[in-house]
Amino acid sequence: MKVLALNGSPKPHGNTGTALKTVFEELARENIETEMITLGGKNVRGCIGCMQCAEKQTGRCIAFDDIVNETMPKLLEADAILVGSPVYFAGINGTLKSFMDRAFFVAVVNGGAFRLKPAAGVVALRRSGGTAAFEQLNKYFQISEMLTVGSSYWNIVHGLEPGEVNGDAEGLNVMRVLGRNLAWTLKLIENGKDNVAKPAQGEAVRTNFVR
Repeated sequence: MKVLALNGSPKPHGNTGTALKTVFEELARENIETEMITLGGKNVRGCIGCMQCAEKQTGRCIAFDDIVNETMPKLLEADAILVGSPVYFAGINGTLKSFMDRAFFVAVVNGGAFRLKPAAGVVALRRSGGTAAFEQLNKYFQISEMLTVGSSYWNIVHGLEPGEVNGDAEGLNVMRVLGRNLAWTLKLIENGKDNVAKPAQGEAVRTNFVR
């Protein structure tokens, strides 16, 4: 089993990375493989709404061939996805949002590719706006029909300068509990996949407010 983490921070050794690594430590104790991809600092274009990924059904973003397409095979292969972000203006940072918009839309319109895969979000911040950013990440998971894994509190750590998160004893404990809960969820899925059938995927029904 393998968990893939996306680190949206431009600081690979910052507080977001420390939080993700704390989750990784618990996963390693359960012999679960991990990999982290640092997205912060990458040149990631935002979705332009061309809908070509839905039309072409290639499982790739048609508009831009960048780290989104490079990472899609790993996202599809991973047994669970962990996403971490610093908090900018009470939301996730722009690079990560551009990545998530494109990668998750490709997955949704190409057969619900992330459906029933466990996922969890983690955010790091100095003071306020953490729950808003955390909720923003969870919305990607929920619309993708993923199994969102929680912890003993919201998955938030506090610290400004790199390393300050180590003073947030409660936040780091939340990360450790998250790691254990994620490992347990993966083991349940692994042990039950041959005994419990997946629920059938529902047919899409779409309406809007102008017709």
